[in-house]
Amino acid sequence: MDFMDKVGIIGAGAWGSALAFHASTRFREVVVWAYEREVVDEINHQHENRTYFPDIRLPDNIRATSSLSDCLQDAHMVFSVSPSYVFRSVMCGANEHIPRNVPIVSATKGIEADTLLTMSEVLQDILPPEYHKQIAVLSGPSFAREVAMKHPTAISVGSKNEQVAVEVQNALSDQVFRVYTSTDMIGMEIGGALKNVIAIASGAIDGLGFGSNTMAALITRGLAEITRLAVKKGANPLTMAGLSGMGDLVLTCMGGLSRNRQVGQKLGRGEKMRDILRGMRQVAEGVHTARSVQKISAQQGVEMPISEMVFRMLYEDLPAKQALEELMGRTLKKELHL
Repeated sequence: MDFMDKVGIIGAGAWGSALAFHASTRFREVVVWAYEREVVDEINHQHENRTYFPDIRLPDNIRATSSLSDCLQDAHMVFSVSPSYVFRSVMCGANEHIPRNVPIVSATKGIEADTLLTMSEVLQDILPPEYHKQIAVLSGPSFAREVAMKHPTAISVGSKNEQVAVEVQNALSDQVFRVYTSTDMIGMEIGGALKNVIAIASGAIDGLGFGSNTMAALITRGLAEITRLAVKKGANPLTMAGLSGMGDLVLTCMGGLSRNRQVGQKLGRGEKMRDILRGMRQVAEGVHTARSVQKISAQQGVEMPISEMVFRMLYEDLPAKQALEELMGRTLKKELHL
């Protein structure tokens, strides 16, 4: 197995920590940037990130830093894993430290609230033009804890530059982590961001006490509206049948580790969003993305009824039961209506 020298990972949340854990088997040095000083100290001195993986020891070749320069200097590959709502500010700080001619991989699933840009589009907005050909995105069904526990996982890396996608594929793939390549970055990012919104709806269904029939309908129709928007944005519709489309959607809607699903469950049980947020250390991405999708669907003229109901549950206190009744009472139409 060929090892690369150094990878810089920007973000020490659950997914950033899981990527660091996996990358430690593929890179000689893994340097993780963390905003919180206590997280840096914990990783460096106890070799743990107790907030996310209290029972998993991090390998010795992982270290943490609060310096973006230290994280990125001489890195052979860069992963950006900051939450979408701070992605721009963090990457603006990282901009001057990113080495030339190395893959710059966004592993953040979300849409920027003000600009409605995907994370790769934010990178293009921030980085000088000569860096654009190095941008890639990583997406697919991958709960962080299961990656850290070495459960077999398959995901996709997308880049307009196929050489960059293959480089990332080769760097990350092993017997428990299989990476496929794609050139459909926008399709992967729309699928990866919007599945979090549908997952909130899936949690609400569970919280209301409904079963498999209802869940199957929700996932299928959720995929239909994600596909409508993705195609309108120029994506290949087949991407929505792949790992970063249907694969990630099923995982996030059905898996017990999904924070978005957990938010929906509480909404389904009648809890108010403001009370749910008080009890969360880390906000589920779907809460932010629902607001962005509300704007995008109106901007693009794309009908997205499930996402609309999630927005209203989150921001207008629409009861989950009423949201479901409104969805079921909509005008009848053909299944393949676009």
